[in-house]
Amino acid sequence: MENADTAYSYKELYTELENYEKNGVCMLMDGSKASPMQIVTAHMVREEGSYMRDYILDPEGYIKSLIFVNINENNENHFEN
Repeated sequence: MENADTAYSYKELYTELENYEKNGVCMLMDGSKASPMQIVTAHMVREEGSYMRDYILDPEGYIKSLIFVNINENNENHFEN
């Protein structure tokens, strides 16, 4: 069972990702488009995985894509800007 701090962290993550989505930021998880709920759910149910964020910026320096990669999977993912 999750403690209150963990539940709060997931809620904060969801709010953060929802704001990115509202601002038109494309979010990918392991190479596929993902919604804030899909990303948070993956964080909640992961057993051995940890996700690393990769920010892709536009020429003006604004975030245009947010990519989550499972760093514990033994695979090679290649992303395009």
